[in-house]
Amino acid sequence: MMKNIDIALESVRRASGKLEEILKKEIIIQSQKNKDIKLEADKLAEEIIINTTSEFSSYKILSEENPEKVNYLIEGDFLWIVDPLDGSLNYSRGVPFYCISMSLWKNGVPVLGVVRDLVAKKNYYGELGSGAFCDGIKIFPSKIALKNQAIMSTGFPVYSDFSSENLIQFINTIQEYKKIRLLGSAAMSITLVAKGSIEAYAENNIAIWDVAGALAILKAAGGDFSITPGRGVNLVNVFASNGILR
Repeated sequence: MMKNIDIALESVRRASGKLEEILKKEIIIQSQKNKDIKLEADKLAEEIIINTTSEFSSYKILSEENPEKVNYLIEGDFLWIVDPLDGSLNYSRGVPFYCISMSLWKNGVPVLGVVRDLVAKKNYYGELGSGAFCDGIKIFPSKIALKNQAIMSTGFPVYSDFSSENLIQFINTIQEYKKIRLLGSAAMSITLVAKGSIEAYAENNIAIWDVAGALAILKAAGGDFSITPGRGVNLVNVFASNGILR
């Protein structure tokens, strides 16, 4: 029987091949609504991941492009959570920061995760209790303990509320840090926390599939995170860090 981590790695490998192939041709935009963008590439990559995963696993799949979504907090069996292309706008505009994210969760807790950096062509993966790796090399969060020496990544997801109150709260959150980065991919941003390049990531009302894979890797690497419910099913407020910053 194929191990779950190998199922995820194989599914992501096949999908990354398709996304690299599309980049050599034409990127087709299916829809643009408000701050969201949907690409044909998202759907094609998702189909590959779902078909590959279903070939080797009977667990349910929650994916960004899947209309039959289930709550990630579903109790009982394991649940695959998939973002076939995190950073779609970056991908479509040639901004070199986007990835595929895939994870396995159970009862609202991550078990394993895989993030494929499609630009650097690197695989980040981790399982709780087994550590986290980048192409076989173990990764760890940084040891920086002071916010005024730390880098935080954040962003404004498509579900953001840009009221004055929320913007003031956003400023209050970030002003303690040395530097702030808005990179356009939550999964890649949290992966940077896991590998020690930055110290923290925070974002409200972001979809669980945007962060699930990288949170699993971060936890396996020795970092930590907290999640609270956002304003809708499968929307969450996330703070992820090296495990030292709170």
